[in-house]
Amino acid sequence: MTKFAANLTLLFQEKPFLERFAAARQAGFDAVEYLFPYPFSPEALRAQLQAHGLRQVLFNLPAGNWEAGERGIAVLQGRQEEFRQGVTRALTYVEALRNDGPPPLVNCLVGKLPAGADAGEARRVLVENLRYAAQELGRVGVTLLIEPLNPHDIPGFFLRTPDQAAALIDEVGADNLKIQYDLYHQQRTEGQLLDTFRRLQDRIAHVQLADVPGRHQPGTGEINYPFVLAALDQAGYGGYVGLEYIPAGDTVSSLAWLKSLEEGVQA
Repeated sequence: MTKFAANLTLLFQEKPFLERFAAARQAGFDAVEYLFPYPFSPEALRAQLQAHGLRQVLFNLPAGNWEAGERGIAVLQGRQEEFRQGVTRALTYVEALRNDGPPPLVNCLVGKLPAGADAGEARRVLVENLRYAAQELGRVGVTLLIEPLNPHDIPGFFLRTPDQAAALIDEVGADNLKIQYDLYHQQRTEGQLLDTFRRLQDRIAHVQLADVPGRHQPGTGEINYPFVLAALDQAGYGGYVGLEYIPAGDTVSSLAWLKSLEEGVQA
């Protein structure tokens, strides 16, 4: 049966961030993810996980100046030392956020290719950075992820498709480097949600969802999520599915699709 994690960056925005852990537990979740832990101390976040019996599934490496539009720095020449410092910073959170369980997955948003930049050089820098991050995270048993993002929402993003991600994994050559497979981004980029998943399943360590268009909850768009999620189960996917959507309406009401899905499974 599918295991779901609440993405606290996008869900429960009606509440201050540290109050979203309790809200997630009250809504029935046993696991959470979010974009970045860094505005808060590891101790504060661990306290929320422990208080509400939650597992931390995922967070991202530092991704540059988010407010200025950066979406990662791993492809940027001249930012390698900053990238390495970000890996070190992420490691300070890993131990606290594992909460006496498996360590969280750590996702690397690779970044946008600047106008006029050499794509070959950017790839060389990216491979070097990913090898470093995979090695450092691997020392404590952490899986590093890379995530393709669609070119409509994030123009210029260097990594657009799961096949590009798989080729990059081959080049890096690290066993603990895997794909974060976001069904929303895949649908916007090229569709073929299940065919792509089945081909690359051994490379995929985490799945996220939102409906298309709008990036709202399942049932608001074109993706047949009951069918897709049942197919992931049938394929033997055992990881969490992160609910990384923007609720249409309040968060609790937006979870009605999930209750209906679970009731259908029980029936």
